[in-house]
Amino acid sequence: MRRLLVLFFGVGAVCATFAQEQSRISAKVLDAKTLQPIVAVVVSIQNTNFTQLSNAEGVVIFKAIPAADYLVLFHSQGYKDALFTVSTQNTLAVDLGTVLLELDQITDQQAAIVQIFDEDLADDNSSSESTSGLLQSSKDAFQQAAAFNWGQARFRIRGLDSENATTMLNGIAMNKIYDGRPNWNNWGGLNDVTRNQELSIGTTPSDYTFGGILGAQQINTRASVYRAGSRITFSGTNTNYRWRAMATYASGMEKSGWAYVVSAGKRYAQEGHFEGTNYNANSLFISIEKKLEDKHSLNFTGIYTSNERGKNSPNTAEVTQLTNETYNSYWGYQNGKIRNSRVKTIEEPMVILNHYFKINDHTNLNSAVLYQFGKIANSNIDYQNANSPDPTYYRKMPSYYSSMYAPDNGEFSGDFIPDYENAEKSRLTFLANPQIDWETMYRANQNPVTDANSNIIGYEPAQSHYALYEDRNDDKTLAVNSNFNSQLSENLIVNAGISFRDLHSHNYQKLTDLLGGVSFLDIDGFYSGTQAQSDLNHPNRMVKVGDTYGYNYQSLAAVIDAFTQFKFSYHKIDFYLAQTFSKTQYQREGLYKNGIYPTISFGKSQKLNFENFGFKGGMLFKISGKQSLQFNTSHLTKAPNLRNSFSNARLNNTIVDGLENETLNSLDATYIFRTPKIKTRLTAYFSNIKNATKISFFYAEGIFDNEAGYTNTNAFVSQTLTHLDRKNIGAEFSLEYQMTPTFKTTFSAAYGKYTFDSNPNVSINNDAVATAENSNPSFDFGTAFLKNYKQAGMPQQAYSLGLEYRDPKYWWIGTNVNFLAENYIDVSPISRTNRFYINPASGFPFPEATEERAAELLQQEKLDSAFLVNLLGGKSWRTKKMNVGLFASINNLLDTKYKTGGYEQARNANFRQLNQDVSSGTPSFGNKYYYGYGRTYFINLNFSF
Repeated sequence: MRRLLVLFFGVGAVCATFAQEQSRISAKVLDAKTLQPIVAVVVSIQNTNFTQLSNAEGVVIFKAIPAADYLVLFHSQGYKDALFTVSTQNTLAVDLGTVLLELDQITDQQAAIVQIFDEDLADDNSSSESTSGLLQSSKDAFQQAAAFNWGQARFRIRGLDSENATTMLNGIAMNKIYDGRPNWNNWGGLNDVTRNQELSIGTTPSDYTFGGILGAQQINTRASVYRAGSRITFSGTNTNYRWRAMATYASGMEKSGWAYVVSAGKRYAQEGHFEGTNYNANSLFISIEKKLEDKHSLNFTGIYTSNERGKNSPNTAEVTQLTNETYNSYWGYQNGKIRNSRVKTIEEPMVILNHYFKINDHTNLNSAVLYQFGKIANSNIDYQNANSPDPTYYRKMPSYYSSMYAPDNGEFSGDFIPDYENAEKSRLTFLANPQIDWETMYRANQNPVTDANSNIIGYEPAQSHYALYEDRNDDKTLAVNSNFNSQLSENLIVNAGISFRDLHSHNYQKLTDLLGGVSFLDIDGFYSGTQAQSDLNHPNRMVKVGDTYGYNYQSLAAVIDAFTQFKFSYHKIDFYLAQTFSKTQYQREGLYKNGIYPTISFGKSQKLNFENFGFKGGMLFKISGKQSLQFNTSHLTKAPNLRNSFSNARLNNTIVDGLENETLNSLDATYIFRTPKIKTRLTAYFSNIKNATKISFFYAEGIFDNEAGYTNTNAFVSQTLTHLDRKNIGAEFSLEYQMTPTFKTTFSAAYGKYTFDSNPNVSINNDAVATAENSNPSFDFGTAFLKNYKQAGMPQQAYSLGLEYRDPKYWWIGTNVNFLAENYIDVSPISRTNRFYINPASGFPFPEATEERAAELLQQEKLDSAFLVNLLGGKSWRTKKMNVGLFASINNLLDTKYKTGGYEQARNANFRQLNQDVSSGTPSFGNKYYYGYGRTYFINLNFSF
């Protein structure tokens, strides 16, 4: 009997213990305003493997949860996160009851601002690129500051540009093969339908791709994931556009198995923040899903966006002092209307078909096919036998006369002979006519018509000296992708994917306006004889509007890549391992037989083939429910992008000498502490990019000597850097403190040290000395001493302190103060070679070239720090039929004038010319700068129903 009692109570104790250790947590998630259930809310127990989605009734249930203290996070796109402390130590079941999620008005409305600061960067200066578009879905306080507070100053996460992150649309990589960067304009203006995103920063694992050392972003446009309803938005701003309108409707999944979403938008400005910058953008979107059965769904997505915007010029300090920070030399009045000569037009529609296959409850196979086509056009003015139409052309500026020196006296510099009289005349002339003179160009293209008394009575069209053209890239891209995801066990998830992309890119120059003339001669006016011919197969062509001329070739590329990833998850530790392999092929096909390169311009080049691999891994240590430590590391190689593979693709098939795969390494460590009131993150990181290649074009004076076999020391050249290494080291800190239920403060800090980590090789290609015997007129300038120079175009330090008040009656106001520092301009590599010290006339060093003076001349310019204050607020209302939201912000409240980037002009390519120019006090070829926006506003009103 005693044994039976012992057995009975022993079993009972075990059962009681088991029951205590296996608890249950439940909740019902509702919209705080409508009190309607929210479907597919991601509910996770922090630092565990437990994750659930709320069902159609908004209910979520966790079963068999070990007894412990937990933090339960409720996350849904467009809503504020909710975080609760839960203890199952002394209870079998915890019912959180009704969890009300509030619309996240700040993040929701700020997302519209991202493109405002990002769209106008890509082609104006390669070193001035923001990564804010990558972060618009993030809720981390640091990443929010990086996107919305620092994005206007061209801040880049970890000093890396967007080619180091993989941006995906429905599982397909949208990074361009040409330069590795995504074109945000391809879905610009579609904020309502591109907010369903998953983001991984650094080399943390992504379910969709191996990613880059900056991370991965997946945008999901599956029709069934959108909340049913309609939304209409009106916005006003004084940035790159003036007003915007958007409308979106989502049906939700209907009983018939159909779901669809449609959205349209319009953005427009006759003139944006910078002078003469017109803006006109249209956006259309449709997504249709058909649920074939429980395991299969098909989804069609169609996106059409057209974007046309006038560019703004970088300016020297001289030009800005004569005008202002918003001055733009690219435009002028024509018949009383603003006309910009440099307009960028992007129109690349795409269609995507996705197949979603749910193999079982633990395994999914998602496949996609994309086809994208269209154009990217950049307009400019071409001219022959005529003066430059640029109002800031150096010969038109006062500094041209005030920086004059007499010709060299043998081996020694000539005397300083400034012409202040003509400098003053030039100043007055510029101030009287500071813009492009369209009327003068029209008159130059026409002949006067006179009467019998030789009086001019009109004008008739003649051969054009000036013409407007576009540099065109007409791309056709086909992409196929398949992604596999399976939870093989409670502790192991496997991801795998394979993709193929094929690019046919037609690159050419297209004549768009003869500016009152009848035709334009298809030659290069800087050369003579057969060298001047653009196409020897059709010499001396007279071209008209719509014709191709100048250059004409195709770029062909194919990329296949695959990855696998294994994620292991245990009670106290998670870790993952991932690997990738890719093959890349490039080829150029010349459609013109260029007069400078008759033997290597027409027809196909040899094929370039690259094979690459990558490995990455990481660990997450779960110290407690509130604290964790994470470590990530990666090593991968990457093919050089198409842009940097051919030394002068517009004219010939020549491949860059010494072209190699890039090698990338990264390492980061992160500490996270999270409670319902305090959320903080500290990350330290290191990244290294080796063997990069960079190509640029410019006009240089005093660059060649007689020993190079070229008597003219001036030339328009292409410059190629190879074996260029970069090193990025830094730390990120994020703190969010909910002081009271209504007051919250945030602090974010970024400290980086981004430098060049090698002395790359410099080669210069001079088309003017090409011959049949010398079809590759490349000159090795040796090493450019760039090591330890700063990487340019971004603040390397940034700090933000924010305060926010949210009233229970659904209005809020916030402010943040930001300090951005350690921003440097791009340096000229050619000035950092030994050639810089050599007199091209004699081949001997300049006698006045001392190390001390060279160090002063070659000191990299650091831009002034910027202090920016932003103010924002909003209010929302709920009526019987709709939600109304109002958002307003003022950025740069104090109207701080600051530079966002700049570069050294490479025209003065030797010591004497640069020394003379700088010593004059009014350099004719001073550094050029880009400026940030002054005080700007943004107002957004939306109606949801």
